[in-house]
Amino acid sequence: MICQSDITNLKTDILGKVGQKIIVKGSLGRSKIFEKEATIEKAYPNLFVVRYEENDRNVTYSYTDVLTRTVEVNVFNGETYSPLVPPAETISKRRRNIKEVMV
Repeated sequence: MICQSDITNLKTDILGKVGQKIIVKGSLGRSKIFEKEATIEKAYPNLFVVRYEENDRNVTYSYTDVLTRTVEVNVFNGETYSPLVPPAETISKRRRNIKEVMV
């Protein structure tokens, strides 16, 4: 389940990475997957804009696209690409630990 705090955290992460190179991975249906290099252009309250380098085209994605893993975004940190959102198993372990602490 996606919490409001997850969306808020992702918005601030993306806002801080405007202008950085990323790799966007997603599905085109029927087992077709795309992977393109892009740059984060702008961030708005409900979506963010990405400019693909190969065809100089802007595309918008919502924050829930990233959180539901409809698209994967890997950010270039100067040497390598790292995922913007941690893998699903890391998130579920963190939430489980929080619930254990609360009990």
